[in-house]
Amino acid sequence: MIPFLKYRLVYALFSAALILISIFSLVMWGFNYSVEFTGGSNLQYQLSAPKNEEQIRSVFDRLKIPVDEIEVKNNLVDIRTAAISANQEVQIRNDIGNLGTKVTVLRSETVGASLSQETVKKTFIAMGLAIVGILLFIAWAFKNFTFAIAAIVALVHDVLILAGAYSLMSHFFGAELDTMFVTAALTTMSFSVHDTIVMFDQLRHYLRRTGTGEVEKYANISITETFVRSLNNSMTVVFMLLALVLLGGDTIRFFVLSLLIGTVVGTYSSPFVAMNLVVWLLKRKKR
Repeated sequence: MIPFLKYRLVYALFSAALILISIFSLVMWGFNYSVEFTGGSNLQYQLSAPKNEEQIRSVFDRLKIPVDEIEVKNNLVDIRTAAISANQEVQIRNDIGNLGTKVTVLRSETVGASLSQETVKKTFIAMGLAIVGILLFIAWAFKNFTFAIAAIVALVHDVLILAGAYSLMSHFFGAELDTMFVTAALTTMSFSVHDTIVMFDQLRHYLRRTGTGEVEKYANISITETFVRSLNNSMTVVFMLLALVLLGGDTIRFFVLSLLIGTVVGTYSSPFVAMNLVVWLLKRKKR
């Protein structure tokens, strides 16, 4: 048996530091939202001849289309504007072509304001339903709300740190918050609870036989017996995600990084946040 919970203060301080950094980033910088959440159009063109940002912007000024962002990198142009019609997109492409270059469309997507509001609404509903579903399932499976509360706190811990990390990526590397991030957050929630349930089940097995008198001792035994399996399981996912980060394309890089951060944080939180909290709650309940 390894006395993992002997260092509970270290885990608490480490988690508190990560959460404070996450909250600071979320409050100070927030996210760069994609058109899926704000509405508008995303255009990406490949040009046969290089053009600078001023030349591209002049096209939109002439057509009186508001532009949020134009990024020119080599012959690749990324443009973010207010929502435009298909006819306006064709006109933009033709006018850029008149600058003396051939234009190839790599991406053209438009999301209206009402659809973007619906996406935000569905995102919060999905996450809320996931949390409530997990809370009810664990409470039913373990016949004890103490385990459910500890699991949900660990889950919120993981999602908050993931959100803070993504906020930092948005601020320093230009990552946009889109539905891919929502997918990564929901996956993190699932992965976090999966590991937590395995450790809780092992602890419950001991408590059924011995009672809660030595809950910390049996929590340490439970972590020791399940930690290697949990770590091995997580590492197989981590290696796959690292390969995608290094070799995957730019379009999925931030999504994969989010999954990677979520996997690491979820693996950490199960033994060092959830188990720590459930032991503390059971001891208080005993009093």
